[in-house]
Amino acid sequence: MTQHGSHQGDSVVVDCDRCVVRGPSACGDCVVTFLLGAPPAGIEIDAEEMAALSVLSDAGLTPPLRLVTPVTGPETQAM
Repeated sequence: MTQHGSHQGDSVVVDCDRCVVRGPSACGDCVVTFLLGAPPAGIEIDAEEMAALSVLSDAGLTPPLRLVTPVTGPETQAM
């Protein structure tokens, strides 16, 4: 499992409300739903937890994190 834009040692904030692929097909095959039963309001996953989730996912024991957040920049910020 690869989390784009994350550096080793950083935590990842999973905000399902901001996920751009949120829906039955993506959420149904996401580790957050798999472990917690339904998308939460938001959780924070630290680097050690991400590493553990990667091992489980790579071994085929859990689905990967399907979180896709919108890219923010000058062209995507509200005016």
